Amino acid sequence: MPTAFTETGLRRLHDIAASHVGEGRIPGLVALIAHGDAVHVEVLGEQTLGGPPVRRDTQFRIASTTKPITAAAALALVREGLLDLDRPIDKLLPEMSDRRVLRRPDGPLEETVPADRPITLRDLLTFTFGFGMVFDMFMSPTPWPVVAAAEALSLATIGPPDPAVQPAPDAWIAGLGSLPLIAQPGERWMYNTGTQVAGVLAARAARVPFDDVVRTRVTGPLGMTDTAFWADDPRRLPTAYMPTPGGLSVHDPPDGAWSRRPRFFDGSAGLLSTVDDLHKFAGMLLAGGGPVLTPALVREMTSGQLRPDQRARGGLGPGFFDDLSWGFGQAVHADGSFGWDGGFGSSWRVDPRRDLVTIVLTQRMWETSEPPAVHRELLAAAIEALG
Repeated sequence: MPTAFTETGLRRLHDIAASHVGEGRIPGLVALIAHGDAVHVEVLGEQTLGGPPVRRDTQFRIASTTKPITAAAALALVREGLLDLDRPIDKLLPEMSDRRVLRRPDGPLEETVPADRPITLRDLLTFTFGFGMVFDMFMSPTPWPVVAAAEALSLATIGPPDPAVQPAPDAWIAGLGSLPLIAQPGERWMYNTGTQVAGVLAARAARVPFDDVVRTRVTGPLGMTDTAFWADDPRRLPTAYMPTPGGLSVHDPPDGAWSRRPRFFDGSAGLLSTVDDLHKFAGMLLAGGGPVLTPALVREMTSGQLRPDQRARGGLGPGFFDDLSWGFGQAVHADGSFGWDGGFGSSWRVDPRRDLVTIVLTQRMWETSEPPAVHRELLAAAIEALG
C-alpha cells in the first residue's frame, strides 16, 4: 500500500480542479485528498464572484453531506443506551405512532390503510421508514397531494433545504405526523426525510436541542470546530450559486439563511463545514469509531443495509442502486467505499480499501442528481494519484 501521492498525480489533480474554476463555471473550490498521514489540499477561486478568495477554512453549506454526521450522532446515543436501532420510536415521537399509509403514493390524502408496523431508528437511518423523495414524484405532471401538503407545512423535506421557512422541531414533527406515509415502513427507500426525523428523535432522547447533540457527541470530541448549523462569522461563508440558462444566480448570500441560528436543526441538510473538519470525521470512521462510536456501529453504518427488493424500488433515478446500497445516512458502493454528497456542491467519499479520503467543496448547486463532472473527475484523479 503506498504511503504518499505521486507528484504526477498531484499535478493532474490540480489541473483538473483549475479547469473547473472560473466565471460561469465554479466560482471557488476546496478539495482534500488524504492517504494515511499524507494530505493534499487544493484551494482555488473566489468565495463570491468578484469577491475575496476561497480559503482552506471557508465554511461551505454541505447540504446532504450532513446526513452521515446525523447518523453518527444518533448512533452515539445508541452507544449510550439512549436509543435503540430496532425498537419503535413511538415513545419519544408519539407524533409518528399509529401511522396511516397512502393506498397509492399519488393518491388522495384521505385514502389510507394502517401501517403494518411501527417505525424504528434503523428505518430512519436507512431511509426506509415510508416518507421522502422518490424519482416517481418528480415525473408526475401534477404534484402529488402529499407533496403539496408537505410544502404547505414548510417542512422543506421534498426539495432543497431552507432553514428560513422550517418551523421549530415540535411543530415540524407535528406537521409531518399529520401526513400519511407514502409507503409502508420497510417497504422502499425514500430519500431525505429519515435523517430529519432522526435529528428530532435524537434531541428528545438526549433532552437537548439537536445542535447540542451533534456538538457534544460528534463535532466536539473530534475537534470539528468549524462544523455548525449556522455561521458565527458570515464572512467565511461563500455565496451559494444556482446555475441558470443565463448564468449563475445567487441562491443564498453570505448573510442569508445560514448566517443566523435556525428554528429547526435540519439533520438532512443543515450543516456548514470545512474540508479539514470532514477529514476528521472520515478519520474517525476509518479508525474504528473512537471516541464517537464503537467498531460494531461503524461496521453497520458503513455496510449496505438494503434488501434486494428495497434496492429495486428506490433511488434518485433509473439505475441508481445498480452498484451501490445504503448504510446509515450514506451510500455504500460496490468497492466498499462509502460517503455522500450535497446538492449545494459538496462530495465526501471514504475508501477503506485504499485508505483514501476525497472531499470536494464548492458553492455551485448541482443541476441533476448525478454528481457534476468536477466531483467525478477529482475522485478518479485522487485514486490515480496513489500511483
